[in-house]
Amino acid sequence: MNQYLQISKYTFGMGDRFAQQATAQLQACILASQHGVEICPTWNKSNREHNIIGSEPASVRAAADAAVKAAGWHKPYYVDADHIGLKTVDRFVAASDFFTIDVADFIGNAAESRSVKSFVDRHEELLGQIHLPGIALPFNLSRAEVERIAAKYLLAVQEAGKVYRHIVAAKSAKAFITEISMDETDSPQTPPELLVILAAIADEKIPIQTIAPKFTGRFNKGVDYKGDVLQFEREFNDDLCVIAHTIKCYGLPETMKLSVHSGSDKFSIYPAIHRALRQHGCGVHLKTAGTTWLEEIIGLAEHGGKGLQLAKEIYAKALSHIDELCAPYATVIDIDRAKLPTPAELNGWNSEQFVRALRHNPADSLFNPSLRQLLHVGFKVAANMNPLYLKLLEDCETSVARNVTYNLFERHVRPLFLAE
Repeated sequence: MNQYLQISKYTFGMGDRFAQQATAQLQACILASQHGVEICPTWNKSNREHNIIGSEPASVRAAADAAVKAAGWHKPYYVDADHIGLKTVDRFVAASDFFTIDVADFIGNAAESRSVKSFVDRHEELLGQIHLPGIALPFNLSRAEVERIAAKYLLAVQEAGKVYRHIVAAKSAKAFITEISMDETDSPQTPPELLVILAAIADEKIPIQTIAPKFTGRFNKGVDYKGDVLQFEREFNDDLCVIAHTIKCYGLPETMKLSVHSGSDKFSIYPAIHRALRQHGCGVHLKTAGTTWLEEIIGLAEHGGKGLQLAKEIYAKALSHIDELCAPYATVIDIDRAKLPTPAELNGWNSEQFVRALRHNPADSLFNPSLRQLLHVGFKVAANMNPLYLKLLEDCETSVARNVTYNLFERHVRPLFLAE
C-alpha cells in the first residue's frame, strides 16, 4: 500500500461556507482539549459549495492555516476535499490532505459479471456462517447473496480505486487520508454488505481510514435524526465490529473508523455514538456542514440592527427562490412550506424571535425546523450579497463567533465525547 497520513482517533469535519469561522470553530477543539479530549479539526468544503460561492479550495487551506497559527495550535488538523470524484478531484489536490471520495452515483450500476465471479472466487471466507466478535448472531451469506452485494457495490469500489490512484499520482510522495463515502444513496448498507464492501476495498489496495456508509433513518440537513434510534445504535455497533474484523482479516489500516455524514445537529443519536465509542475504544469522524453557516445567521440576528435586517432579507430571498435552492438537496430536507412564515410576518419579528425560530432547540416553542432547513440550503443567497454579507460578519464578529463556538462545543463535542 502507498504511504498514508495516519488519521487522528477523533476527527471533526467542520464546514465553513464562507471561510470566515475557522478561528471560532477551532476554539471548540481547544475547549475539548482543555477537557481532556483531543479532537482533530478537519475543514471541509465540497466542489458544489465552491461553485455556488465562487471560491477555490485554496481559500479553505488559507483560513485553516491562519486560524491554527493565530491560536498556536500545534496538533494535527486537516483540509478535506469533500465529496469529490475523478472529474473534480484535481481542483483540490494542492490544498487538501484529506479526500472524501464519493462513489454513491456508481452504487447499483452492475459490475462486469466476470469481475463479480472473480471477487467471490477470491473470497470464500465470505460464504456461509460468519461469526464476528461483538455481534450476537452470525451472518449467513450464500454465494448468491455475496454475488448480489458485489454486483451492487463492486463498480463503486473500483471507481474509488481509480480516484485514489489518481490522487496518489498527483500528490507524488505526499501522504494523505482517504475516506470513501457511500451515504448519498437510496438504501442503507447493512453490516453484512459493509463486510463485502470492505473486502473489495482491500482488493483495490486503498488504505481507507474512514468510511461513510448510509445508515438507517434520515439524516436531513441541519435538523435532528429521524428514525429508530435503537436500530441505529445496533447498526452502528455492528458496523464497528465489521471494521475491527476487516482490519485483522484484510490488513486495512488499524486507524480505520466510521464516518457520520450530515452528522451535525443529530442530537438524538449522539448518546448512542458516545456509548459505542466507549464500548469499542474506537474513533469516529463526524462531518458537519451547514450548522456553522446557520450560526452565522443567528449571530447576525442576535446582534440586531443591520445584522438582523440582513438575516431577514436572506430569508425573504431564500423563500422567493425556494424551488431552486431546495432542488439539489431534495433527498436530505423535509420542509413543510405551510409552516414557513411570510416575509411580512417575519419582518415583524424582533431579534429574539428570529434567533429562537432558527436556533436548533426542539424544546423551544418558537423553533421552526422548516425555516431552519430552508436557510440551511439558502447560503447561495448570502453569496450573492457579497461583499455586504462578509462586511456584516466582520461587524458582528463577537456575536457570530460566540454562537459558532458554543454550538460546536456544547451541542456537538460535549455529548459526543465528554458525556458521563
